[in-house]
Amino acid sequence: MTDETFTPLKGHCTCRAITYEVLAPFLCTNCCHCTWCQRETGSAFVLNAIIETSNFRITSDTKPIHVDVPSASGDGQMMARCPKCFIVLYGDYADDGTWTTYVRVGTLDDESKERTKPDVHIFTSTKMDWVDLSGEKARGVPIFEESYRRIHVWRNDANERFDLLKIRMEESKKEEEVEEKVSN
Repeated sequence: MTDETFTPLKGHCTCRAITYEVLAPFLCTNCCHCTWCQRETGSAFVLNAIIETSNFRITSDTKPIHVDVPSASGDGQMMARCPKCFIVLYGDYADDGTWTTYVRVGTLDDESKERTKPDVHIFTSTKMDWVDLSGEKARGVPIFEESYRRIHVWRNDANERFDLLKIRMEESKKEEEVEEKVSN
């Protein structure tokens, strides 16, 4: 998927109280096989598609509730749930959702879901034994027993977009530090 041919992706929770759009191609779609994701989803893995929060928007009047939950890293994570059906639509790991959003691919509309496939499989050291990744390997998808370095896995355009995002994050942090000094 490239920016030139990109059509926004759409998604919703089960009860459709919350709808959303993704305005740019995902930076990366992780298929995580860690035991934490297995427990959280009640499934063998989770598909999280990473997007800049500025390229994600809720299109419904109903807004999600944000729930802080523990994580294997100890940093915690935020999950955004529908206040009516409680489906997790997206989350963020060790941040407050200001910069990145991890969209649960299963909440995309069918047409959008068909356009989204895993870019990488992670934490396969704890994957369910019956999950066969040979087709993914044949498709050329990287498979890691643990995590990976972004620069080696993400597309060039995604790495460039993320590098720009990191600059914006650093600038914002500096502005906050200046504001804090002024107010003290």
